[in-house]
Amino acid sequence: MSEQTKKWRYGVKRWIVLALFIVGGYAAFGRNTMLRPISPVVVLPAEPISPNSPITNTMLATLIADVVLLLFAFGAYRFHKQGNLVPNGLYNFFETIIEFLWNTVEGATGKWAKRIFPVVATIFLLIFFANVIKLFPGFESIGWMKEAHKAPAYAPVKLFDLGGLPVYTIDKGRPVEVEAHGEEATAAAGAESEHGEAKTEPCHACEVVPFLRGSATDLNFTIALAIIAVVMTQVYGVWALGPSYFSKFFQFGALVNGGIFGLINFGVGFLELILEFAKILSFSFRLFGNIFAGTLLLSIVGALLPIVIPPGLYLFEIFFGIIQAYVFFLLATMFISMALVSHHGDGHGEEHH
Repeated sequence: MSEQTKKWRYGVKRWIVLALFIVGGYAAFGRNTMLRPISPVVVLPAEPISPNSPITNTMLATLIADVVLLLFAFGAYRFHKQGNLVPNGLYNFFETIIEFLWNTVEGATGKWAKRIFPVVATIFLLIFFANVIKLFPGFESIGWMKEAHKAPAYAPVKLFDLGGLPVYTIDKGRPVEVEAHGEEATAAAGAESEHGEAKTEPCHACEVVPFLRGSATDLNFTIALAIIAVVMTQVYGVWALGPSYFSKFFQFGALVNGGIFGLINFGVGFLELILEFAKILSFSFRLFGNIFAGTLLLSIVGALLPIVIPPGLYLFEIFFGIIQAYVFFLLATMFISMALVSHHGDGHGEEHH
């Protein structure tokens, strides 16, 4: 690439960035209050993607992350089957991640790495893809409207019809007191208008229920991954040590023949059992708390300082999402590695069939 071409591209990109800042500034601080970002409604549980749907927004986001991950894996598989030994582009990035994860697992578990790696690497990749996908435009901003039960709430504004369906937005310049309208205003939203036609406004004092929300902002997602990690820890422990693996939890022999120290060891065994259940809480709440707080920070800062600051936070969130996925992966690997070691200090157990 010539030096002149590089300068031309740099100049074009500079003007594009400047134009985006100008558009963002106009949308955030201009007279059109419909374009202004609105403070988020903090809701802890996942919400349905439509009023009567059994599918929640975090469930839909997880399914999308699954599909993207499978497509990416299938693409990498086809790339390898074609005999390409030197990856490029995204596949090069993918290979770097896989190699790094493999070295970590192999260093911690030795000969068991081939059996452990698929589980812990899949957990890492799922969390990683779910954390990255939630940063795409439309997450937690596009959805259906419902009556707000607490402030902030805003009046709806119709934009256009899409395939016969009206598309609405909410206007930050028209806040509505939630306590003022109550049930009477809610009923009035569907009443007859002066022209004898039913009003089509979805609500009077509105809030948006997003169609998509980050998977890890739902405790169901993080607890499910935590249970999988802890259960697989027990599976690999039995696989390596056989039934004797459970002797570290139930030390009845030490209780009978060990005297006072045997009684202490027996109590320590029960503490080990409690700790196995505590790992589920540790896994799930660590991931949930960090991702939920990051999402909330992006929404609040984006509403207060819509330009300049959010792009930096997005870069931080990408880095933070990778770190959280790696922490979950690393803890799962370490716990499984510890399960492979006999509590008598004999090292990695022999393989049982």
